[in-house]
Amino acid sequence: MTERKHPDWIKVRAPVSPEYFRTRAILGELRLHTVCQEAACPNIGECFSHRTATFMLMGDVCTRNCPYCAVTHGRVRPLDPDEPRRIAEAAARLDLKHVVVTSVDRDDLPDGGAAHFAATARAIKQLQPTARVEVLVPDFKGDHRSVETVVDSPIDIYNHNIETVPRLYRTARPGGHYELSLDVLDHARKLPAVASRVLLTKAGVMLGLGEEIDEVIGVMRDLRAVQCDILTLGQYLRPSSDHLPVARYVNPAEFADLRRIGLGLGFMHVESGPLVRSSYHAWEHVTPNPPAHATVQE
Repeated sequence: MTERKHPDWIKVRAPVSPEYFRTRAILGELRLHTVCQEAACPNIGECFSHRTATFMLMGDVCTRNCPYCAVTHGRVRPLDPDEPRRIAEAAARLDLKHVVVTSVDRDDLPDGGAAHFAATARAIKQLQPTARVEVLVPDFKGDHRSVETVVDSPIDIYNHNIETVPRLYRTARPGGHYELSLDVLDHARKLPAVASRVLLTKAGVMLGLGEEIDEVIGVMRDLRAVQCDILTLGQYLRPSSDHLPVARYVNPAEFADLRRIGLGLGFMHVESGPLVRSSYHAWEHVTPNPPAHATVQE
């Protein structure tokens, strides 16, 4: 099957700025992984040029093998206990006011890596008490104790991606379950620890895998039913010929319509566009006044 040609609204410029290379150098020096690099994000040039990055915990190898994802699947390594400190150092050196931390899936660990997320949040807050911490977590196989471990740490946003509509889970996300992902977000919201502070929940959906717009709106309604605050909608891009093909390219006008629908359903913020990814403009989802250098958050 011949791969569809990217439309003009998908094209991005190659990174050339000094800040892009400085960001890469800091990440390399501290031996850190980012989803920007491992998942072949199209926004990497823009984001690194503004000294932002989404840190990826627990290595660069995933225990799951989702057919849409560019992250390597295979044998994983033991956790690095110094990784949380190095991520905190990188966030401080980049002067991040909004720090996004995600991970590979680690189904080999009893808690799915929840304690490692919590340790990273504490390390970041220790160096930068006023920095906002957003965690983009896996489903932890539905383990409520793991969700509680993360929520009990000093995080500000609990993000878990739905990824696609229920009908396409078996094809696109065979290791996950739609209802389980909703339950994870619902449980995070209802925990007693949330009553004493502001904790926002967030989710992301990819378009272009063969879903119908009515199905997407159905997912949006389900997310609002569990009081999800923030939604991101972006175009699926095929990482290689070994991954799922793009069923169609959703045009910018459709993304704009979905944003209006989402706001009408009650989301406090909807980031919707062809190049949007889970943490794209993340600082902007919760504050009207980001620092001058942080124009974009990958």
